[in-house]
Amino acid sequence: MKFTITRDALLKPLQVVSGAVERRNTLPILSNVLIQVTESQMRMTGTDLEVELVSQIDLEGATPGEVTVPAKKLLDIVRSLPEGVDVSFTASDDKVVVRASRSRFTLSSLPASDFPNIDEWESEIQIQMAQGDLKDLMEKTHFSMANQDVRYYLNGMLFEVNDDVLRTVATDGHRLALSAVSLEQSALPHKQVIVPRKGVSELLRLLGDDDAIISLSLGQNHVRVTAGNMIFTSKLLDGRFPDYRRVLPQGGDRIVVADRDLLRQSCVRASILSNEKFRGVRMALSPNEVILTANNPEQEQAEERLEVEYSGESFEIGFNVTYLLDVLNAIQGEQVKLTLSDPNSSTIVEDNSDDGALYVVMPMRL
Repeated sequence: MKFTITRDALLKPLQVVSGAVERRNTLPILSNVLIQVTESQMRMTGTDLEVELVSQIDLEGATPGEVTVPAKKLLDIVRSLPEGVDVSFTASDDKVVVRASRSRFTLSSLPASDFPNIDEWESEIQIQMAQGDLKDLMEKTHFSMANQDVRYYLNGMLFEVNDDVLRTVATDGHRLALSAVSLEQSALPHKQVIVPRKGVSELLRLLGDDDAIISLSLGQNHVRVTAGNMIFTSKLLDGRFPDYRRVLPQGGDRIVVADRDLLRQSCVRASILSNEKFRGVRMALSPNEVILTANNPEQEQAEERLEVEYSGESFEIGFNVTYLLDVLNAIQGEQVKLTLSDPNSSTIVEDNSDDGALYVVMPMRL
């Protein structure tokens, strides 16, 4: 195997596939990246058996072959080379020689035949959409995923397709985030899959904010996103995601509309003196005013007063301020709408000018 490529053409695809490579693993080959070369193309693959990332680059006059090399070492080498320099690779036996200008590196390699491939699988639904739309959907919901919950199906994000709508839902049992986007395709069958936390993190890292069209494929046990020369594949979590529709509070009759940024800043300040363990903040509502109070075991107290649009009767409710701040940071609009019913029921939080996302926060007893 032999080929030459510029340092700049190699760096970004190598960074992409290195994201899937596990730093700590039991199989030595999983810390390697697989390089497969034909006369006109190079294909690089990184995997941790859960997530697989593939990048493809066009080449000229290459000698075909395949080899695996340590991903982190190769990335560090390429990153440290001067911009614009040509990098040549030559593989023989169990060594790969990398040359660039006056630099020469000899890396150990493992047989490409030992590199694990994610099994072949059938796609049941294929969706074409703008990558910015998919990234936006995930950014609006990802913070509500559980982290190492024993209910393993909560440690990921639900993707739900139905007719012409794609929804993402995440919950950790204390709060729920739901976002939806309309698709140009219609009459798609109903399907739910749970993408694991690492897959969600990698996708958020890889996707851009633009309107470039990507392909999203959902199968029985895998999800795949193809964007340009990059192919992302992730195994799915087994298990049944909770019926999120049953969690959505109904009949809330107390509506509060507040300036998102002012409410967010008030929550940040109040949280400074909240109990570090429980992060509780009390919200007292009265006509056209909200008073936020927080206190801690040291008998310290914070109070924030805020003008809002509210015409209902006075009442108090407690929240974990971290959950509230996560939602306020995810909402983009200038005004936020809270729909409450009573101190013991969950609250719906929405962007007042955009109904594409909805958040549910459970109350706290303070």
